[in-house]
Amino acid sequence: MQKPSRVLSRDAEWSALAQFVQHPDSRLRLGVVSGRRRVGKSFLLRALAEAAGGLYVTAVAEEGVVPARRRLAAEIARYAGIGPELLADASWESLLGTAIELTVRRGGSGVFVIDELPCWLAHSPELPGLLQLLYDQSQAGQGAPGGRLIVCGSAMSVMNELLSGTKALRGRAAIDLRLEPFDLATTARHWEIGDPAAALRVHAILGGAPGYRNLANVPPPQTSAELDEWVSATVLDPRQALFSGSEAEYLLREDPRFTGSSLHYGIINAVANGATSPAKIGALLEQSRSSLNRPIGALVSAGYLRYDADPLWERRPVITVADPIIRFHNLITVPQRDLVETGHSQEAWRRSRPTFASRVLGPHFESCARQWLRSQADPALRRNAGQVTATVVNDSTGRAKHEIDVVALDKRSGRADIGLIGEAKATLTRRSAADLERLDRLKALLVEHGHDAASSVLALFSMEGFQPDLVERARHRGDVLLVDLPVLLGSGEPVVAPAE
Repeated sequence: MQKPSRVLSRDAEWSALAQFVQHPDSRLRLGVVSGRRRVGKSFLLRALAEAAGGLYVTAVAEEGVVPARRRLAAEIARYAGIGPELLADASWESLLGTAIELTVRRGGSGVFVIDELPCWLAHSPELPGLLQLLYDQSQAGQGAPGGRLIVCGSAMSVMNELLSGTKALRGRAAIDLRLEPFDLATTARHWEIGDPAAALRVHAILGGAPGYRNLANVPPPQTSAELDEWVSATVLDPRQALFSGSEAEYLLREDPRFTGSSLHYGIINAVANGATSPAKIGALLEQSRSSLNRPIGALVSAGYLRYDADPLWERRPVITVADPIIRFHNLITVPQRDLVETGHSQEAWRRSRPTFASRVLGPHFESCARQWLRSQADPALRRNAGQVTATVVNDSTGRAKHEIDVVALDKRSGRADIGLIGEAKATLTRRSAADLERLDRLKALLVEHGHDAASSVLALFSMEGFQPDLVERARHRGDVLLVDLPVLLGSGEPVVAPAE
């Protein structure tokens, strides 16, 4: 099944879905697709249903059970080419079975997609049990239709629970696909932004959710100078759909578990403002660390927060906001709320640019560097180390802790084999030999702590390129990797690759 040309990237996801659809098993097979709002789930599944000749239906929020069944009946009737009155009063069980059977008759394997299933579960919690019944009957050869059923949703807590514990569908899904946002390079292609600096900044503000482009009423910025006008006219304009306040509120309300919860909102706000551990979050909210474990875990599971453990310091958690636009809202829009709401967005952005550079763009550039090394770079560049993350190293002599933005390693028996040590700072100046000397010092500290880092590659990631003295020294050494912004966007090769 060939991926349509209009589907950008998503090669691995399309391959997994196509394999699921084309599996030779003649019995009913179940798939689950999830992902945050605007990440492109509906676009991908519509294309899949179209390519397979299947049926795609979308549940509607705040729609009662009777209108929902009748609308599903109308979609099935349209697909079958019959009058909707023939199915108007059918039950959920009858409608689901009919839809699956019709797709099998028309499309061979048959594909029936139910998008935004959580909207139906709000008034019809029996649906997973009915799907279980259809699945089990098909597996037992009791005359139930075969085919391929895919259920999808954006409410991550609901979707995660579908296959958990003693839930009806546990152990029955052949595919459980979580769709992630586009990376930096794909986002630049999707927005058709040719300037790497502008592309990085748009990605830092909105992330890689492709659905945001349709909400922008002005052309995407092609230079950093154009970005100022673009920000003022989109994410900082309360009249626009892309306004960060409206979007952040919608994202936080889309999951029923968190609606109206001031504690959950407070935790997200604390993390956006720099609290990276349960203890720091608790200090800001005046809550005990133990009382926050459950709500933090729920926010991580639902995709609002990201929880990483430092591999060199197993008890050092690093909690960050997962969605860039929520981070932007808390750090940029909220502090300038009065200016934004009174129509002075340009002034609000002017005042916010230092904060954006240090607390949004800087961390985001580090994240993009790790993502590039993790998924796009040749594994040989990191000496084939399996894990790419960030860490800290203690300097007992200087009584200081040094952050390492990018480290590639394999952890074994309390020590680490380190393939790469890197620094990614969003500075507006070119990196110099002094930056390389700092990495040499970090390598020495890691060796002092008992880690195998003697042969590590030293990597410098730069937004503005490199000074000639650094390039010259790197060429002579052969163990240095220099990566500029165009390389992160897939339009070049590393300036200096480590010697074989």
